[in-house]
Amino acid sequence: MERKLTKKYHFSVEGETEKWYLDWLKDNINQCDRSRYKVVMDCKVEKDPYKRAKKMVITSKTEIWHLSDYESNDRFHVQQFHHTIDHLKKASHIKNITYKFGYSNFTFDLWMILHKMDCNKMMIDRKQYITMINKAYNKKFKSMDDYKHKDHFHSCLQQLNIEDVKKAIKRSKNIMSSNKEKGYVIQNYKGYQFYKENPSLMIWKVIEKIFQDCHL
Repeated sequence: MERKLTKKYHFSVEGETEKWYLDWLKDNINQCDRSRYKVVMDCKVEKDPYKRAKKMVITSKTEIWHLSDYESNDRFHVQQFHHTIDHLKKASHIKNITYKFGYSNFTFDLWMILHKMDCNKMMIDRKQYITMINKAYNKKFKSMDDYKHKDHFHSCLQQLNIEDVKKAIKRSKNIMSSNKEKGYVIQNYKGYQFYKENPSLMIWKVIEKIFQDCHL
């Protein structure tokens, strides 16, 4: 049997759940006979993209994705979001680094829900996602913190497969197309684009790229 070559992807993420998800994705791609490549996910839990970039040894052109949440339209969270983009821009000035932004509005949990079902409803508070998580995964988690407990989160991952990821990509694209049709204004801050309205997300971009690279 021909040995598969390896493709490497670089991430900085703001929470453990994102890292657990990417580890799960790596394992499932590597176990999939249809994948043309093995993948390595170089993923660090680091809220500051600039710190992440500075710690890396870069010898050739490297693309890094930062996964972050647009947690609300409150002034504090907007400032926090802009601060993250400031550091993305700063990191992109380091030689050979291109830093891309896989944001979720409100949270990464939207991406998790989209593996199992549509989630087109505008939320008022990110805590509301627990109802959709429970419905999507047939669970009875009491809170978002309960759901994000390592064992509980992994019990959701165990229900997923490669085809579910493809469905999440498709549903994400539908959300973004719908936002455009509704006339929502796409924001542009220092070259990075995003919607203030939820649901919206761009994490699917890098996942789609990985699938395309692996011919999945």
